[in-house]
Amino acid sequence: MSGERRVALSTGIEMNVALAGPDDAPPVILMHGFPESHRTWREVAPRLGDRLRLVMPDLRGFGESDRPQDVEAYATDTLVADIFALADALGIDRFALVGHDWGGAIAWAAAIRANPRITRLGIVNSPHPLIFQKSLIEDEEQRGASQYMRAFRSPGMEAGIEAMGFDTFFDKSFARHVDMARISPSERQIYIDQWSRPGALTAMLNWYRSSHVVVPLPGITVDLPEWTLRAFPKIAIPVRVVWGLEDKALLPIQLQGIGEIGDDVDVIPLKGVGHFAPWEAPDQVAAALGPFLAAD
Repeated sequence: MSGERRVALSTGIEMNVALAGPDDAPPVILMHGFPESHRTWREVAPRLGDRLRLVMPDLRGFGESDRPQDVEAYATDTLVADIFALADALGIDRFALVGHDWGGAIAWAAAIRANPRITRLGIVNSPHPLIFQKSLIEDEEQRGASQYMRAFRSPGMEAGIEAMGFDTFFDKSFARHVDMARISPSERQIYIDQWSRPGALTAMLNWYRSSHVVVPLPGITVDLPEWTLRAFPKIAIPVRVVWGLEDKALLPIQLQGIGEIGDDVDVIPLKGVGHFAPWEAPDQVAAALGPFLAAD
């Protein structure tokens, strides 16, 4: 990818951003997840950049962007505000949003708030917040698959990762989810170098610590949080969900009821593809998102 630059945001941080595509093409902001950076899109971007203006930030706490250390700096409202501040800084009025993993969580949150600046929503293996929270309470398999979230919230997690070494952490983060042969030694080293910087681990883990998602221990009965019982806003803009069905962290139960979360929702399931679909299946992800994002 080319065209990286640091952008000062009105939310008080500087964000590293990769840019691609024609300036006069429909703008799209693509947001990565944990524990990555804009490089999530490194194989997808060349397949979309001829027809879209791609804006691919390192989200706050990740990659080359600023790394605030307070948990409060990663509140959902702040993370959503970063996206609109980035659009403002680049002179973009209306735009589509695409998110994978945690980037998808912020994309969902922004779309649920119904800001008229968002034109379309693309989601890659990132659960709708209401469906996800209910599944963590009601489905033992999803609850078990999400226990890592409890570990990442632990105050001792940074020390644990440093003790195991970043190479081992890389393997634990990705080996169960993606063909490691697809990751070159140089690509691996970029991630490890970024994670090794002062405060990087805390910044990344603070995304989990700031989240209000309830992840109960296995085998116990827990009531649904009160917010899940209230009327939940429907999303009015078109939504396309692209989902690798072999995701071991976010199970196919996340697609149950997904058509009811908005007025115009479609799902593109990817057989034989896991959580890191932009890595594993860039052709399929680009084919699913490209026409959708370029539509009037």
